[in-house]
Amino acid sequence: MATTTGHTVKAFDDDLDELRALISQMGGLAEAAIADAVQALARKDTDLALRVIEGDKKIDQIEVDVERLAVRLIALRAPMADDLREVVAALKTAGVIERIGDYAKNIAKRVAIFAESNPIAPMTIVPEMARVVAQMVKSALDAFVARDAELAARVRERDKTVDDFYNSLFRTLLTYMMENPNNITASAHLLFIAKNLERIGDHATNVAEMVYYSATGVYLDEREKGGDSITPVKAG
Repeated sequence: MATTTGHTVKAFDDDLDELRALISQMGGLAEAAIADAVQALARKDTDLALRVIEGDKKIDQIEVDVERLAVRLIALRAPMADDLREVVAALKTAGVIERIGDYAKNIAKRVAIFAESNPIAPMTIVPEMARVVAQMVKSALDAFVARDAELAARVRERDKTVDDFYNSLFRTLLTYMMENPNNITASAHLLFIAKNLERIGDHATNVAEMVYYSATGVYLDEREKGGDSITPVKAG
């Protein structure tokens, strides 16, 4: 007779645990890539930037492993309800994390440009923006592993902070470029970096929304512009 836990077959629980572990590992690598890319930018460290670029291959490989395991789970275990939502959420989350890794890699690719130019004042905003974004990614993935709907909802609320950072930097860089045309090239690249960070925040929010649905079976309604409240809407 098969050993049982919360499911009929213990192997199913083991597979779910493996899936969560892969997502956690993948997310940890993406978090580190964000931090290292921004550190490389601040220090003009091209060697660290190259390590971030190379490290993206590992994130890509884990995504493939997640896809294989998720497909096997669906094909062999035929999960239902909560379990199926978790497997599908893991599959989608892996794709989002892969894109987050790509954004970190894109930031790292810009380090060489700044290594050969004078620093520009607006760059001081980037590390703090990156810190908020990295924390959003970590919290979203913690919520995934713990199936914590409340934490997932709080992650989404932090996206407005990231948007505020981006809008502030955008206005600052426009002024900076108008004041001195020599700043245009560096400012344009810095704006590109800020946009990558803003997109990472969006993707962390996407993960949080998937976690909320996976854990509760309801969707988070779109937050109204300027609003802070979250209203769950039942899935149709």
